[in-house]
Amino acid sequence: KWVTDVTEFKVKGEKLYLSPILDLFNQEIVSYQIARRPHYSMIEQMLTQAFSRLTKGGELILHSDQGWQYQMSRYHNSLNKQG
Repeated sequence: KWVTDVTEFKVKGEKLYLSPILDLFNQEIVSYQIARRPHYSMIEQMLTQAFSRLTKGGELILHSDQGWQYQMSRYHNSLNKQG
């Protein structure tokens, strides 16, 4: 089971957004992206990076909250395409 969420940080007076995927089995960060704005391409890049680490035939659950990025059809299409 993997989990994800976007977190806002302030670094030297600027906002940064971190979008990681965490593996709950071993607490490993599977993938992440950092951006100055919370845009969907950050999520898309994180997913692409994470999906490249999957093995064939493995079952996976990816849990997120109900944030705007996780409600987008592009996000759902990426998950459905991956299976």
